[in-house]
Amino acid sequence: MRHPASPDVRLFDDLSREVTLVCDAHGTLTWVDARAQSLLAAKPGQTLRGLAARGTEEKVDKLLVQARDERVDGWELILCREDKPTTFAFRARPHEGNVLLVGSLVPEDYGSALEQVSTTLSEVSTLHRETERQQRELKRRADELTRLNRELEESNRGVRSLHVALDEKAESLQLAAEIKGRVVANVSHEFRTPLHSILGLSKVLLNPINGALSGEQEKQVQFIRSSAEALFELVNDLLDLSKMDAGKTTLRHSRFVVSDVFSALRGMMKPLLPPESPVELRMVEPENTLELETDESRLSQVLRNLVSNALKFTEAGHVTVSVAPGPRDTVVFTVQDTGIGIAPENHARVFEEFSQVDSPLQRKVKGTGLGLPLARKLTEVLGGSLAMKSALGQGTTFTVTIPRVHTEVAEMTGLTARSEQLDPSRAPVLVLEDDRQTLFLYEKYLARSGFQVLPVRSTEEARRVMERVRPAAMVLDVMLEGETSWNFLADMKNSEATRDIPVLVVTMMDREQKARALGADEFWLKPVDEVRLQKKLSAMARSGPVERLLLIDDDDVHRYLLKQLLKDLPYVLLEASGGKEGVRLAREQAPHLIFLDFVLPDITAFDVLDDLKADPRTRDIPVILHTSHELQEDERTRLAKETAAILSKHTLSREVAITRIRDALTKAGLGSHALQEGHRRG
Repeated sequence: MRHPASPDVRLFDDLSREVTLVCDAHGTLTWVDARAQSLLAAKPGQTLRGLAARGTEEKVDKLLVQARDERVDGWELILCREDKPTTFAFRARPHEGNVLLVGSLVPEDYGSALEQVSTTLSEVSTLHRETERQQRELKRRADELTRLNRELEESNRGVRSLHVALDEKAESLQLAAEIKGRVVANVSHEFRTPLHSILGLSKVLLNPINGALSGEQEKQVQFIRSSAEALFELVNDLLDLSKMDAGKTTLRHSRFVVSDVFSALRGMMKPLLPPESPVELRMVEPENTLELETDESRLSQVLRNLVSNALKFTEAGHVTVSVAPGPRDTVVFTVQDTGIGIAPENHARVFEEFSQVDSPLQRKVKGTGLGLPLARKLTEVLGGSLAMKSALGQGTTFTVTIPRVHTEVAEMTGLTARSEQLDPSRAPVLVLEDDRQTLFLYEKYLARSGFQVLPVRSTEEARRVMERVRPAAMVLDVMLEGETSWNFLADMKNSEATRDIPVLVVTMMDREQKARALGADEFWLKPVDEVRLQKKLSAMARSGPVERLLLIDDDDVHRYLLKQLLKDLPYVLLEASGGKEGVRLAREQAPHLIFLDFVLPDITAFDVLDDLKADPRTRDIPVILHTSHELQEDERTRLAKETAAILSKHTLSREVAITRIRDALTKAGLGSHALQEGHRRG
């Protein structure tokens, strides 16, 4: 029997989908495989950045930066040979100072990819409906158990057994809801990557620069793109719904006027109407300027969903959007159409997820069944309500009523205002957390333990607060909206001025190893227990009272130098550039100690001392005189009687300043544990 000759291995090259590269830390290629040489003409000595398509070099840099520290998966790059772009999905990891990369060609079979995404999404929808059914069944059983509990209340044994059963059912209900939320959120996130690829590559195919398509091919690619866009919209709606179900919706409030919202809405909705459309979109703006302070993007999303829904089911006539002030400082938006209308028995169904009312027009437009449920939940997130009035053949009117100023905005404003004025009797704790409700919980928890919360919602805000005050401890969430706080944590722990501030990282993701590697003193997963948090911060933080020091000096440079000498001590520094301002601040703020310059622009140091001694509120505050002026013998004698110490600006050092402050506070009967700590560290 004859055996076929062994095939030439080169025949398999066109079936290979991977290239292998090795870069040094700067992105220079040190080794490439034969496949990379063939496809990309890559060779050692070139840079990976040089192979990237024009405009995508920054994405290459980001991949190399991340891959130098940790494993990276699914990073898409567009590389070129002779200006011919080829898309690769790269996996990379660090190795002995280099970066190893394996890239896989992105498949061009968009039809099968789209079919796979659609099939998976259908399975998720089925799972979602089944979970909802299970929830209703569990709720029915819980109600039945409650009824039995009332009937058997005379029997203690029966009551206890029913309570146990009810708790088990409640836990099952909660577990089912959590599983549903996790599945929807995780699967929806996974959908985004292939959908981005389909949308991006479809756009590339439709661009004449990349080669002309036949009429039939262009029509097919347009179908692929429109289907992917519909799926992408559905995925975004699913993510929004799962976030709201899990209570993780983040509110980003701002001040804006209704006319701006209407202008943006008009720009988005007008293109949906063909030039010869029998439907008119009307935007009725208020007569007077109407200002809101809430989440503008969420409000726009609600109105956009309602208007889009109205345009779908209105074949002729108009869709009118109007707004007016409502009772009790609310704002009422109305979206009214002349469409097919909804029968009263179907009013509740339109707000159920994945549920649609059957009609010829409904079958024609093929909606997702998520628009109205999402609009109602978003309205509730804004603190309002969504109502509907409709009848068959008579159109539909949706009414959105929301507070003009969101309740969380007012609460957050109060929380921020309370943190502006430091309470000397409580140690400040910087809390970096983008979720408002969690910030409110932290303030409630820590206020009971003698701490003052300094709330910030971004690393930029955190850095600004750190310029104003040195906290006794920090609580950080590393996963923030639009950013992480890893770099902030690293900067705090790498800086000599802040590295000894204890940091507690509290987040949703289990990244303890990275947090501790960057210097975190403790790592917890959410949610946080109140008692545990209080005990941990009490053990970690320097919780003694914070001294208030008043510096009266007209020289900006000298005030700055003194702040630098005392920068790693927990204190509140009050500043005055003149004697009169300094006396006023002393009366209002009651500092524990005053630094007084001898030469002032408005009144003399003796006048300041006389004013302080004449007022019972300031009479006993110790004063340290610091000056660059050569004092006369009589001046020095008088000042020695009326001040705690006289220091020369030219010879002032950290040790001297801390010692004199400690001695002055001790003589005044205040004591200063924090300054003693700082003296030991200094």
